[in-house]
Amino acid sequence: MQAAVFYAPGDVRFEEIPTPEPGEGEVVVRIRRALTCGTDLKTYRRGHPTIMQRVPTPFGHEFAGDIIAVGDGVDARWRPGTRVVAANSAPCHRCHYCRIGRESLCENLAFLWGAYAEAIAVPKAIVEQNLYEIPDGMSYEAAALMEPLACAVHGVAETPIAVGDTVAVNGAGPIGLMFVRLAALRGARVIASDLSPARLEAARRLGAAETVLVRDGEHQVEAVRRLTPDGRGADAAIEAVGLPEIWEKTVRMVRPGGTVNLFGGAKGGSSFSVSTTLLHYGELTIKGVFHHTPRHVETALALLARGDVPAEAFISGERPLAAVIDALEAMGRGEVIKLAIVPNGADEPAWP
Repeated sequence: MQAAVFYAPGDVRFEEIPTPEPGEGEVVVRIRRALTCGTDLKTYRRGHPTIMQRVPTPFGHEFAGDIIAVGDGVDARWRPGTRVVAANSAPCHRCHYCRIGRESLCENLAFLWGAYAEAIAVPKAIVEQNLYEIPDGMSYEAAALMEPLACAVHGVAETPIAVGDTVAVNGAGPIGLMFVRLAALRGARVIASDLSPARLEAARRLGAAETVLVRDGEHQVEAVRRLTPDGRGADAAIEAVGLPEIWEKTVRMVRPGGTVNLFGGAKGGSSFSVSTTLLHYGELTIKGVFHHTPRHVETALALLARGDVPAEAFISGERPLAAVIDALEAMGRGEVIKLAIVPNGADEPAWP
């Protein structure tokens, strides 16, 4: 089969590799649609500290498709021809963090990597916990949004947001827009900030009450605070960019007693500064949130199935598998929100 294979940062090659065979407890999925993702773009540019533990390897992790092969010991409900979507990891339920209910911090997360290909083998742990049949009427590309939306669901679940609160979201990329939508669904008044007018327009369509076009970063904090009641600051602020300087600005956007969710993953080794006066006397809560859990994955698929999060707002078009790097770079430049990657022969009725 054809696959995009990661060798090193900036070095991805399109190669013929063996079509995977299912091991015990595994299923093999013919990929109908994969999606571009900011994590994949960062991985292409600089590698990844946890997922890319061996090279060369196929990469990409948001996908949906059809089961084409089933290994021994798989539940009978998973049959060839079933339309499915899978998350990209599953916790072990044995380590310290799983036992204390922090599954996103699992020491033994089983990761799934290799969605930019014609097929993928889904590991046993993910089959058992994070594999779902795609609901009738849902497209493959809509289903593939399940994994990134699960991350945003986790982020919102960890951010206290009450009806009527003001929530600032920094970054209107795919994850930022998901935060906008989820916060609006909770009844919050959302202020979205971004460099792109097109992305801010998308934020308005998804429920943002106010938008701030970032032209001068030093004025961004003031612009957001002016849009909050009495200029006191947001009740909660979410960073969805992954830059330390934006982390610092996000902290300065909340009111005393507010919560800051630093969700965007920054480059390894990065650090940021925070005023001790602001943190201590303002009684701020500053927290990082990473990844998702099976509960958040289940919730994300339900939100997509009900139409509470409209999939069409996030998919800007399609590209062939051979154009995946160009597609990732287009997303990085803010020209699109997400693009659906169509593997070779993905729309043919039967394969192999």
